[in-house]
Amino acid sequence: MVTRMVDLRSDTVTKPTEAMRAAMATAEVDDDVLGADPTAFRLESEVANIMGKEAGLFVPSGTMGNLISVLVHCDIRGSEVILGDNSHIHIYENGGISTIGGVHPRPVKNNEDGTMDINSIEAAIRDPRGELVYPTTRLICLENSHANSGGRCLSVAYTDRVGELATKHGLKLHIDGARIFNASVALGVPVHRLVRAADSVSVCLSKGLGAPVGSVIVGSKSFITKARRLRKTLGGGMRQVGFICAAAFVALQENVGKLEGDHKKAKVLAEGLNQIKGLRVDVAAVQTNIIYFDIVEGSKLTAEKLYKNLEEHGVLVMPEGPARMRIVLHHQISSSDVQYTLSCFQQALTGVHEENAN
Repeated sequence: MVTRMVDLRSDTVTKPTEAMRAAMATAEVDDDVLGADPTAFRLESEVANIMGKEAGLFVPSGTMGNLISVLVHCDIRGSEVILGDNSHIHIYENGGISTIGGVHPRPVKNNEDGTMDINSIEAAIRDPRGELVYPTTRLICLENSHANSGGRCLSVAYTDRVGELATKHGLKLHIDGARIFNASVALGVPVHRLVRAADSVSVCLSKGLGAPVGSVIVGSKSFITKARRLRKTLGGGMRQVGFICAAAFVALQENVGKLEGDHKKAKVLAEGLNQIKGLRVDVAAVQTNIIYFDIVEGSKLTAEKLYKNLEEHGVLVMPEGPARMRIVLHHQISSSDVQYTLSCFQQALTGVHEENAN
């Protein structure tokens, strides 16, 4: 019987805190579709101010936030967006930019650190003289931190260079900032400086910050005006949305300061896993709250078998392939949870080695 649960599948699994529940119970609300919900407006204004942008818009999810942003910038069907081949928008958002928006993705190879080579981005921009046969490039998308690269962070210098390239070619720049606060804390750079070059940013509040629901997209006032209409088109107008915005506001106020602790615990866990025979972790690549690790070839253990063994002890992780797994830390994972997790991994791997010895 499982007596302890340590959920490391994602930073989306957090439960609302008592402060969040109290804020939801007392939230002042009105009809947000009519632009009248004061709590939603307060949250949107606060996120926009933190990001250094003119306005914000609350949306149910990061996927909708990214979709709306791409569609605002690429408002002519057949437009093309340049984005990483290993980015969240390209892989995990159901192809929405093409199926719903008629926007053509132009993937560029992501490096191990989540960047795309500047020269490769520029080479992917379509020559306007070929508009008879080519899609028209209108947008570049970055992701910071970059989830599939293990939560690696894009620097100010890199983002500024991409922004300069976009401006040079008359393009827009959108940043998928699902974990932008993690990147800000890890780099020691104010979040508004990280996104200064961007025309729009999607900011998830239900990942590391621990809100139960929601993201905010930010940009210019004209961008948000168009985004609000698209949100309604996509079914994202949610009437008395202030109830959940109240919880998100608490997350913004109380949990940004906890991210550094998440990062430190992730580093401790990564170092501990790397010391266990049969596992391999690139500890230097663990910059934020995400850890990828591999089962060493020849250990006679699969990710599925290890997953099931850990699950029996109440430790939940995310298999990413036959020999690869992902762990994500969040503010409801304690230092004791980290040590318990390491002991469960050690026990599982020791058992395998003993079986092989027999």
